[in-house]
Amino acid sequence: MKRVVVNERPDWQADAEACGFTIHSMYGERYWDERHAYLFTLDEIETRLEDPSATLLQMCYSAVDRIVADPGLMSRMAIPPEYHDAIARSWLNRERDLYGRFDLAYGGDGPAKLLEFNADTPTSLFESAVFQWRWLEDMKGRGEIPRTADQFNSIHERLIDALRFLTGPSGRMHFAGILESEEDLVTLNYLVDCAVQAGCETTLLGMADIGVDAKHWLTDLQDRRIDCLFKLYPLEDMVREPFARHLPATPTRVIEPLWKLTLSNKGLLPVLWDMFPDHENLLPAYFDDDPRAESLGWTYVRKPLLSREGANVTLVNHQADGGNYRVDGPYGAEGYVRQAMRLLPRFGDDWTVIGSWIVAGQPAGIGIREDDTPVTRDTSRFVPHYILD
Repeated sequence: MKRVVVNERPDWQADAEACGFTIHSMYGERYWDERHAYLFTLDEIETRLEDPSATLLQMCYSAVDRIVADPGLMSRMAIPPEYHDAIARSWLNRERDLYGRFDLAYGGDGPAKLLEFNADTPTSLFESAVFQWRWLEDMKGRGEIPRTADQFNSIHERLIDALRFLTGPSGRMHFAGILESEEDLVTLNYLVDCAVQAGCETTLLGMADIGVDAKHWLTDLQDRRIDCLFKLYPLEDMVREPFARHLPATPTRVIEPLWKLTLSNKGLLPVLWDMFPDHENLLPAYFDDDPRAESLGWTYVRKPLLSREGANVTLVNHQADGGNYRVDGPYGAEGYVRQAMRLLPRFGDDWTVIGSWIVAGQPAGIGIREDDTPVTRDTSRFVPHYILD
């Protein structure tokens, strides 16, 4: 793994706009950054990222088995008790999910380490699946990188294949989210396009526009029953909405399914460590109130159970001058976990995290984010990658 300087395409912004990637710049700063790229060998991709991602996913499935069988553990993970039985049924019925993303610390110098699993509503999907592939093909066509270059990226094709199996008898799939969020809308529009390519009829609507009928079906603005709903909205928030009491009984297939509540939770990390201690792709992790957490010493990462985009994460280092590094946010009341400190690898002045995408239960590609701080946030830059042997 190397970070290499490449020439920025003079028309990259126009290309981004043309394909609907309107968040290429955010808050007055570039979000997409192609002034450099990350170079991997094929063996490195296959043995250090793809294979470990497949292994981690199977370990996560084993963790779901354990969590749904233990109501006390679900409560410890801040999962509302009134959903415990529905979550267990959702898992035992093997309700289909669509995608997720492992965040991995990997710099080419040892095993990749799991930092967390974004198992529900991860964004940066379009730029991973489409725009970095456009960059690759364009750069090869311009002679900027070798024509033999490849990319670990089958996300788009796998999404289309997966979506073919999710629609109900109507052949229609609804997509919902906070449409006022441009980042969310880019992701939703992309998934709608994938569903159309999969042969689905599609409807896009805001979360606030979802209704419920007398038989617990979710409905749209035309009062049509929703066979299948993909919602780009956190499950942990959705189960606290006024209509959430209908979720355990609804015939509507909701993507992601309720069992993903066990994975989209930092409580997964101590469960994995307890089940697979000393696994090379895991970091020691414990619930904050577990006496064993003291074994991490004075240096560790403290994460809220339900945090997103790095919010309320604290890098604790009582022995370092200057103290701790903390990101503000709205989370924490639900509880915390502690994870052994593994700083992201640093390339130049930037801290780098690898997002390893899982689509329909299979590793499908990677996306890379950089930040000038050691915690990845929603403002962290996206950088493309390619493979050469």
